[in-house]
Amino acid sequence: MKRRDFLRSAGVVSTAMAFAKAGRMFVHGTAPEAWRTFDVTTSVQVLKPSGTTRIWIPAALVSPTPFQKTLANDFKAEGGTAKLIESSADSLGIIAAEFPAGVMPALTVTSRITTKNVVVDLSAPGKAPKEDPAELKHFLRATKLMPTDGIVRATATEITKGSNTDVEKARAIYEWIVENTSRNPKTRGCGLGDIRFMLETKDLGGKCADLNALYVGLARAAGLPARDVYGIRIAKSEMGYKSLGTSSEIVTKAQHCRAEVYLSGYGWVPVDPADVRKVVLEEPPGNRPLDDEMVKKARARLFGSWEMNWMAYNFAHDVALPGSGSASLGFLMYPQAETADGRLDCLDPVNFKYEITSRETASTNG
Repeated sequence: MKRRDFLRSAGVVSTAMAFAKAGRMFVHGTAPEAWRTFDVTTSVQVLKPSGTTRIWIPAALVSPTPFQKTLANDFKAEGGTAKLIESSADSLGIIAAEFPAGVMPALTVTSRITTKNVVVDLSAPGKAPKEDPAELKHFLRATKLMPTDGIVRATATEITKGSNTDVEKARAIYEWIVENTSRNPKTRGCGLGDIRFMLETKDLGGKCADLNALYVGLARAAGLPARDVYGIRIAKSEMGYKSLGTSSEIVTKAQHCRAEVYLSGYGWVPVDPADVRKVVLEEPPGNRPLDDEMVKKARARLFGSWEMNWMAYNFAHDVALPGSGSASLGFLMYPQAETADGRLDCLDPVNFKYEITSRETASTNG
């Protein structure tokens, strides 16, 4: 039996066991039914404004999900004007602010959310509500950086060869990502998500926006609705992973992209192969092998469950910033700004200063 086929068979046989373990692990931190409330505040300053200055900050999900409800997206733009612009198709909310010349631009956004850990048991079909066919079609589309034809479709076909169900296809792609990609600590930010480039060059290193975009693109190419979920880590992990949580209330550099795949009978299923590779590289003492016990636990848990020490922003690709004179973004996970001189580098602290903080305010059951 080929190694790939063995992994697929082993994954299918152990699905019930893996999810049972995932559910038990949540008991040792925040129970699955416990909702936690956080205030996440993003404060942005443009230090060298020129002419009219615009700032855009992603809001927390504008539509409720089983793992997150947004209670408020409040904002203040001193000396300027701001508004919340929504796009329901991708649960995208953008706080768009404009400042006239002569004003030192500063925008503050506070998102209050409530979250709970999520586990989907794939051992047997459940009674998940059916999604709108138009919504599922939306999450099968190709995007600029995530095509579904050519080498992407050929790779997806090869990975899922011999898979008899959608669950098997989704699992096969997940295992392939874990086995064949790597986390590259030199990648700027969270990466670009240019999956055709990754496959054509055979450079499968990157960060979450690369590795999880590869999962989403391959899943779509295999006929499975899938979506990137862009967000930010907002608390420490209660499951013993130092690399998968924050160490303080300052979470400025904690952006993280996750993924979901839609499986008939189960609904939207959370996955995160990128975080498995993060555990491999960063979990102390670092550079753990795939057969390391902690890596194996993360690998089993992150196909079908998320620990919600994280806030979701949106599912959007090819994001056109309202009022911008520059090109659209592959995704919106970082604050953005633009002056008369053009768009600023969101990762450049010299000209573009921002801080993101997270504070837990409550935890309730039910």
